[in-house]
Amino acid sequence: MRYLPLTESDRAEMLARIGVDTVDALYSDVPADELLDHLLDLPKAKGEMEVERIMGRMAAKNLTASAAPFFCGAGAYKHHVPATVDHLIQRSEFLTSYTPYQPEITQGTLQVLFEFQTQVANLTGMEVANASMYDGSTGAGEAVLMAHRVTKRRKAVVSGGLHPHYAEVIATLSAMASDEVARLAPNVGGDEDLLSAIDATTSCVVVQSPDVFGRIVDLKPIADAAHAVGALLIAVVTEVISLGAIEPPGARGADIVVCEGQSLGNPLGFGGPYVGLFAARSKYVRQMPGRLCGETVDAEGKRGFVLTLSTREQHIRREKATSNICTNAGLCATAFSIHLTLLGEAGLSRLAALNHEAACEVADALANLPGVEVLNDTFFNEFTVKLPVNAARLVEKLAKEEGILAGVPVSRLLPEAGLDDLLLVAVTECSTADDRAALVAAISEAL
Repeated sequence: MRYLPLTESDRAEMLARIGVDTVDALYSDVPADELLDHLLDLPKAKGEMEVERIMGRMAAKNLTASAAPFFCGAGAYKHHVPATVDHLIQRSEFLTSYTPYQPEITQGTLQVLFEFQTQVANLTGMEVANASMYDGSTGAGEAVLMAHRVTKRRKAVVSGGLHPHYAEVIATLSAMASDEVARLAPNVGGDEDLLSAIDATTSCVVVQSPDVFGRIVDLKPIADAAHAVGALLIAVVTEVISLGAIEPPGARGADIVVCEGQSLGNPLGFGGPYVGLFAARSKYVRQMPGRLCGETVDAEGKRGFVLTLSTREQHIRREKATSNICTNAGLCATAFSIHLTLLGEAGLSRLAALNHEAACEVADALANLPGVEVLNDTFFNEFTVKLPVNAARLVEKLAKEEGILAGVPVSRLLPEAGLDDLLLVAVTECSTADDRAALVAAISEAL
């Protein structure tokens, strides 16, 4: 192929240097049943205009969050993003600066990241935060690796209430390092015996609150049990708006807090890009992944900012790097920071209250429908509903016939768990009273 500059001898030399015989050997860690043995069923060549038209027709089949009453959540939430956010992040100072490879020269970028870190630390109730991660799920994986470094142990206990995608990321990273993961079964009824899984070999306990089923988890007894055996508590938050209403994880004994920050400043975007928030106790700061910006004074006594820590694989002393993360999702972090600044503390609390009130309204209405049961005693803006029918088929029916996106079937996240009758319903400030009434009426009629 004319676009592949390497010759056969070039490739042979590279493979010899690596120490493998074939290119296929580079994929030995990928399960054989996940590798394709044939070409994808796609046309081999199309012109640019043809491709645009084909993709446009395919895109038109989507029922988008902005075009319908929308009640999907499960780790990605529809919130109103002020126009100011998009306007500011498109300024060239933010849009093109990207990453501080010559950090002290880019004082503006460092100050933005420093302010972002301060906001995240305050929001999570922790002492120190880094300059962001890729997203919440990879941040959770990094948190487990960090806990292993701190405790010198290699076993993570993972709650069944952790989002399955987060648990799968942890499992993948752990498998590559031959670390142990004790993942509990999904705790739909809220009766998970997490404390009995913690022992003297445990490095960390990973708990999400609100969990994937929407329940708010009391972290304090879990933190106490983990600390009693020298383990760390990693608290995961997928809906960061909840921290405007719920006591922060740091106040409940968490040692590391990982959040998905998408809800502030970042639209759904069909899955990304998102931004991971990562905070910890200050005594663990040198084991944190990613970048850490600090405040100082220059030779003339003027306020300035520096890249205090950057223990990443592409920097000096890379063999001692705590992480292979190659970016800090800087633009998404800036969008998060702008949105939170516009809200302020009072605005965030009010936004959280609006979310909770709207969710309570829908939960109460659905609970009154014959055959429908709301499984949550506590929740923020998302809860689990047990239906007398298959949840995935109901969602599909309402999307096609009513133009309503009714939520996320639990079977989408846990296909092998036999939870086909469970539906996750998320309600945010973006839902109107008419949207909420339409959802309840449509489910009632469908049942």
